[in-house]
Amino acid sequence: MLTADILVLGAGIAGCTAAIRAADLGASVILVAKDALGESNTGYAQGGIIGSVPESANGEKRDTPELLASDIESAGAGLCNDEAVRLLAEQGPPLCHEFLWERLQVPFDQDASGEPDPTAEAAHSVPRIYHAKDATGLAIQLALSAAVRSHPGITVLEGRVLVDLLTDPHHSRDPRHVYDPITVWGAYLFDAKTGAVDLCLAKRTVLATGGLGYLYLHTTNPAGATGDGLAAAYRANARIVNCEYIQFHPTSLFVPGKPRTLLTEALRGEGAHLVNRKGQRFMSKYAPEHMELAPRDVVSRAIFQEMAASGEPCVYLDLRPVAARLDLETHFPNIMAICRAEDLEPTRQPVPVVPAAHYFCGGVLVDLHGRTSLPGLFAAGEVACTGVHGANRLASTSLLEGLLWGHRAAEAMVAEAGGLALPAADGFAPWTPPEHAEATDPLLIEQDWNLIRTTLWNYAGIVRSKARLEQAREDVGYLYHRIDRFYRSAALSRSLLELRSGIICARLILKAAQMNKESRGCHYRVD
Repeated sequence: MLTADILVLGAGIAGCTAAIRAADLGASVILVAKDALGESNTGYAQGGIIGSVPESANGEKRDTPELLASDIESAGAGLCNDEAVRLLAEQGPPLCHEFLWERLQVPFDQDASGEPDPTAEAAHSVPRIYHAKDATGLAIQLALSAAVRSHPGITVLEGRVLVDLLTDPHHSRDPRHVYDPITVWGAYLFDAKTGAVDLCLAKRTVLATGGLGYLYLHTTNPAGATGDGLAAAYRANARIVNCEYIQFHPTSLFVPGKPRTLLTEALRGEGAHLVNRKGQRFMSKYAPEHMELAPRDVVSRAIFQEMAASGEPCVYLDLRPVAARLDLETHFPNIMAICRAEDLEPTRQPVPVVPAAHYFCGGVLVDLHGRTSLPGLFAAGEVACTGVHGANRLASTSLLEGLLWGHRAAEAMVAEAGGLALPAADGFAPWTPPEHAEATDPLLIEQDWNLIRTTLWNYAGIVRSKARLEQAREDVGYLYHRIDRFYRSAALSRSLLELRSGIICARLILKAAQMNKESRGCHYRVD
């Protein structure tokens, strides 16, 4: 059995920041990484993070919290939590500068004075994005992982998969606890190497498990983005909101038969054009005011409609306007390498792109300190819904949101944990495997994943309708009962746990999309 003051589930920007801040404040911390420390969605973020913008040469600020808040709320399509937006706009950029730049020394690209050199991105009024070439998330993740490794107050557990949140009364041995309010006291963790399930007891627990993009056939997310934390919170009866709002990134590299690769927003921010096969720009038909710099849902739908009208499997991103004034090798070295690995030369020809599932705007509802509806449980990052993103996320707000809420959740958790004692470990039931457990068949799991991913892409993707959603709920409902029966009789494995999470999250998405008949942000219904 494992014990700690603070249990952090997830090791991206939100989880690592929470662990570091809690340990700084003197708490004992266990940080759980599903893979090796450093492998998370954070590391795949290319574009950047909103940072503090210095004064201009005439002494005037280039940016203000009010301007940033206005941009966030505009992208959020009227569904943002005003308090959360103001908090992010006021406290987020200074924290980015102080924590990531000054303390962790993340190697953001610099201006002549040696300070971070902010760039522009779609739907931002001013250049305010800190970036490290085209691999900002990786630079941040490497710095965070190193800080976690070196911190004496943090114990890192790698290769552990969340089985369930440890809750009273659900897992209590005392039947009289049925009268008590649901309280989270840690988690059951599956060790992928040994096959054992450990009980980890903690005074406070924070979900920082990331998103669920892998539920979609076309996605920029890695295979581990299966919604584990969201599904666990649902099973524990935490309040969950806005699951219909799945943001699709407009530009992922289209290579038939291969996973999609994100082509950062910063390319369009620097002047890249979207064109059809004939080389004609088309965004003037859909967003004449902002063109390629319109919000992501607008650009994604424009591409979808252009593809539908032409019958083509993709559109194209023309980087030649960027190459005319910037050295692509210097500013976007990873993207250039990715394209050339596919025999594409962005300096001479447009590259094929399609939209792909990118970011989950809903999640476990939290307050301004990351508290969920369940005592003892906090959440931060993509698994959480702070209300910052509303119905659609403004580019480069997600890393900042994970940073700020990870930081604030840590402070709130440590403050609460200070006056608590851990309950007796023997008061909770150990994990009990099923008798005569069946072996997990990889082919069955792969087939079920194919059904989930194609169903969500076809019926709950960029464009949705009543008929599609009804069909999807029937198909996924049947599949859910089959997977649930299999889970209760099979030997635990990472793949089985992820499949259980995926099918639960698919049902949450479909139900929310079906109930919400209003097109708003990245939830678009043709009917």
